[in-house]
Amino acid sequence: MFSVLRHNVGRRGMRLLTSLAEPKEPVLRTSIPGPLSMAALERLSQLQDTRAALFAGDYTKSVGNYIADADGNMLLDMYCQIASIPVGYNNPRLLQMAQSPEMATMLANRPALGVFPSTEWSSTLEKAFMRVAPTGLDMVFTTAHGSDANELAFKAAFMHHARKRRGVRAWSDNELTSVMDNQEPGAPDAAIVSFSHGFHGRTFGALSATRSKAIHKLDIPAFKSWPRVPFPQLQYPLDKFSAENAVEEKRCVDELERVLRTHPVPIAAIIVEPVQSEGGDRHASPEFFRAIRSITRELDVLMIVDEVQTGCGATGTFWAHEQWGLAEAPDMVTFSKKMQAAGFFHTRQLVPDQAYRNFNTWLGDPPRALLAQAIVDEVLEKNLVGQTRLVGEYLKSHLLPLAIRYHRLVTSVRGNGTFLAFDCPTPELRAEFIELMRQEGVNMGGSGDRAVRFRPMLTLTKTHVNVFLTRLESVLNKMYQKYWPRN
Repeated sequence: MFSVLRHNVGRRGMRLLTSLAEPKEPVLRTSIPGPLSMAALERLSQLQDTRAALFAGDYTKSVGNYIADADGNMLLDMYCQIASIPVGYNNPRLLQMAQSPEMATMLANRPALGVFPSTEWSSTLEKAFMRVAPTGLDMVFTTAHGSDANELAFKAAFMHHARKRRGVRAWSDNELTSVMDNQEPGAPDAAIVSFSHGFHGRTFGALSATRSKAIHKLDIPAFKSWPRVPFPQLQYPLDKFSAENAVEEKRCVDELERVLRTHPVPIAAIIVEPVQSEGGDRHASPEFFRAIRSITRELDVLMIVDEVQTGCGATGTFWAHEQWGLAEAPDMVTFSKKMQAAGFFHTRQLVPDQAYRNFNTWLGDPPRALLAQAIVDEVLEKNLVGQTRLVGEYLKSHLLPLAIRYHRLVTSVRGNGTFLAFDCPTPELRAEFIELMRQEGVNMGGSGDRAVRFRPMLTLTKTHVNVFLTRLESVLNKMYQKYWPRN
């Protein structure tokens, strides 16, 4: 797919000059991070906090499914910028869009889209977003990033909720004055319900709904009336624990219904991820999601589906919630990551009753929308969602027997498409596993306390999987020899 790619980055822009091709396997010239990466990170540390940085990438040499670093190492990337690279590094179609006159115009003349949209903006929205819009949602609100998408979806939910309660009357003088002191009735107390272990971002509202790790939330004021409800903790393999998992899901559904019916603060919406992608790759069945959709419809509470990480094909359907078989669409679906642009799809009834309410200067980013257009072209023309489904089945079919052979290290293999995960027994062994994989030339990441998550690109093939599996088994053998030499 990325056999030959010609480009050069110069002061006058990209020029077709040098050739790049995916290596047949990882290229390792130094340990990772190598000396040049460490030097680059040391320079950067004088300007920014680099304590989370793993190595310095060289994006002029990264290609397809391989990320290059400053030392010339080429790693098979199964993590992909925290699940956000869709169709490969230096994808030719995306490079072509990056050099297009439309892109140059938007980069040089960024419009305030709410008041001065370009003549092409509606066409861009159609090509980038609406042709892959979730069924039943006919509008899109574009934003800057995933946290922003969820934050503004919350605002839309609260405005809709208040409008239902107020009816057709205008705001009262008391509402107009009290809101300036952050007091009721102008600033009413209302809540968003979220699930244990969920992650929805790091802005204020999104962080109040986030329940994954304490470190994300410490020292930040929160909306204290926003309740948390349990998300199912399924047992694997699913066919062995079907009865236990059904009981667990019913427990969670019942608790959600109880909170929605009895919470002292009115509930405007719930937000839920198809897979709790930062909270440990926790899954639930389609029946669970159908049940919570039924409850929200019955109680007139909006349902926001956070597809920031699951959207754009990685689970084997373009949107993960397509696999639930919902009788009625969610009210909003948020997106970012692999779309390379952000926002939320919604119904027309969620448009605020006046202009300038759910609003900011940029209301999205036209250059990112143009990249999303190119991404969608690539995904649809090459049937990358179908490829991801098949490659994911192939990868999972090899992980399952490895989980039997290396059962002390690999448990609870789960997921759909290439959006897969397994658990390690402890956080320390998980960290060691990921580090050893990196030294073998495979870039991976964790989720929650113990999960290893797979977040490859949609361009992953069975050939890439075979390269990965060789290195995976090598690392598992090394760890077994270290910790369980007689097993």
